Amino acid sequence: MDSYSILSQPYTVEEEIKKSRFITVLFFCSSEKELKLALTRLKGDYPDARHYCYAFVAGQPDETVNCGSSDDGEPAGSAGRPMLAVLQGSGIGEIGVVVIRYFGGTKLGVGGLVRAYSGGIKRSLPQLELETKQLRDSATLVCDYAQLGDVEYLLKRFDAIIIDKSFTAQVKLVVEIPLSSKNAIADELATLTQGRLAFQFVD
Repeated sequence: MDSYSILSQPYTVEEEIKKSRFITVLFFCSSEKELKLALTRLKGDYPDARHYCYAFVAGQPDETVNCGSSDDGEPAGSAGRPMLAVLQGSGIGEIGVVVIRYFGGTKLGVGGLVRAYSGGIKRSLPQLELETKQLRDSATLVCDYAQLGDVEYLLKRFDAIIIDKSFTAQVKLVVEIPLSSKNAIADELATLTQGRLAFQFVD
């Protein structure tokens, strides 16, 4: 996978099911810490709710390690896990969701809860504003001052990002290169410098 979609804007949808309010909030989330910060903020925005169930995928869309969920007092398996399953099947990475429930007095049963907690996410997915995140590899490159202009032009052409630049007897660059361009830019660098320069990729 060279790239994947991420949220560019948070999205909120609300519905009432048998007098219970379900408020679904989706947002960019690259770590469990970000999820917990969002959860704290939403508890302040929506006080006195009965449940704040959540799920997150803090990496690529098919992430199975850096992810998690919580039923927050609902019957086990009725909220967090179904929510996580929808996120993992969405094709969107680095995404979190909190579903806030204000209890309306009528129990929905496990099946009804699964539909309620996952349904808001499913309906939201087509409405989300997305952008593409390019996956990148880190690399270093040492060149002469006379070569720097050509090297920087090459990096720009391939959407590589210069993270650090240090000047001694030569110039050392630390760069991040899109995975989709990795082989092509390495080949062009070799051609440009007649094989004298090569990227050293960080394992």
